[in-house]
Amino acid sequence: MGFDGEPFRWATDSIVLSGSIVLSGKEPRVETAPAASFLARHEFLIRRLHSLSGLIPVGAYMVIHLMTNASLLNSPSTFQRAVYQIHSLGALLPLVEWVFIFIPILFHAVIGVVIIRGGLPNSATYSYSSNIRYTLQRASGMVAFAFIVWHVFHLHGWFHFEQWLEVAEPLGGAQFKPFNAASTVGIAMSGFVSPLLYAIGVLSCVYHLANGIWTMGITWGIWVSPAAQKRADVACIVAGVALAAISFAAWLGAVQVDVEEARIVEKKMQEARIASGEIDEEDRRHKASPETQQAGNHELHE
Repeated sequence: MGFDGEPFRWATDSIVLSGSIVLSGKEPRVETAPAASFLARHEFLIRRLHSLSGLIPVGAYMVIHLMTNASLLNSPSTFQRAVYQIHSLGALLPLVEWVFIFIPILFHAVIGVVIIRGGLPNSATYSYSSNIRYTLQRASGMVAFAFIVWHVFHLHGWFHFEQWLEVAEPLGGAQFKPFNAASTVGIAMSGFVSPLLYAIGVLSCVYHLANGIWTMGITWGIWVSPAAQKRADVACIVAGVALAAISFAAWLGAVQVDVEEARIVEKKMQEARIASGEIDEEDRRHKASPETQQAGNHELHE
């Protein structure tokens, strides 16, 4: 070892022997090993932040998001009330979305890709897990991230400013309108392809979270022994099945929406909120579907 703790090699003009000196008529020189990358130097911290971000806030948000969407199975009005509550944040909503949802998702995804590509060592990871579980965790993560990117574009268009929405909407993006939540979700989930992609994507997210909680416990040293891991395994399976059931409820509620009935309910709720001053016509112009806007404009001119 060198004086700074780094391994070194003694090199001559013709021979290099690790940890030894070769006399060749020249002064030996010390060659230090290449410096470790930033990611390798901070592997301990990065891996823990990566696993933590997968649980909080990303995993927690996913559970709340699925439960909110599952309320659509109850009725369009129940779902619409939940959406109104979310959008009551007003101008703070984009900030909350980026700070607590999108940035953590991007961080988790980017570090996950680095780990998959071997940018961080994988030694001592999944000490007690099977190769199948190891592979499925990474495969489900890649599918989940691709799904999230498409899902956010499909329903929200990625960004909310009007110039971009004029580009996204003709491409099939930004189909969700907050003041017509159930009806626009129903339209977005029509056909065969979208429901299939949502089923695959959401189940990938559910598996990645449930199995990720199990691996997070190993990373953080919460369950280390085989017995503790078996108990955690059962708990994570139960949680995963429960979350999959909630996901199915959300999926079923979306695919069986009666669009015309939902529009009637949404229109009444909009009118009630406009009358109470909770929202105004400008809000409706930005957050309602074109059909509802046209109906509202027609009533104003009668």
